Amino acid sequence: MANKQTAGREQLGEFAPKFAELNDDVLFGDICAREEELSPRDRSMITVSTLIAGGNVEQLTPHLHKAKENGLTKEEIAEIITHLSFYAGWPKAWSAFQIAKEIFTHEKKEGQLMTFDQLSNSTIFPLGEKMEANFIGDNASIGNVTFAPGARNYWHSHKIGQVLLVTGGQGWYQEEGNQLNYSKLETS
Repeated sequence: MANKQTAGREQLGEFAPKFAELNDDVLFGDICAREEELSPRDRSMITVSTLIAGGNVEQLTPHLHKAKENGLTKEEIAEIITHLSFYAGWPKAWSAFQIAKEIFTHEKKEGQLMTFDQLSNSTIFPLGEKMEANFIGDNASIGNVTFAPGARNYWHSHKIGQVLLVTGGQGWYQEEGNQLNYSKLETS
């Protein structure tokens, strides 16, 4: 499920209310919600390519962030921009690379293992020894689940509850009876 877009109304709502409505509800609402017709990953690839080809670098930063969220890797973005350089122009590609480099620099390569120190320093919860003696009861368990970038999971429930510790990344969650929540852990 996509995050509700409000930038149009926030930035242009008073000045151009119809444009703001079309931006938020149609472009970033109806169009981007058509995931059966075009995956968010592919939609991001097309959007980023179109912005670069048109020289619209002022719009590129948020769309490159979205492309990364939707699973495009640093290597794929670099290849897309390189390919576009021969069709859209070298200066446009050069400008796009400067923005993409900032966004994708800190990405861990697929399959690259982190050392214990790297992992410990990249989370808000330091890693240490298990303290099982401090926990009692039979009805709860804890596990570690890692989702690939851009992964989608079906909504489900945990009948006896769930403890959710977000140690990296971002995602949606919903507590029973409450609104849908977006969680993003910022690490430097």
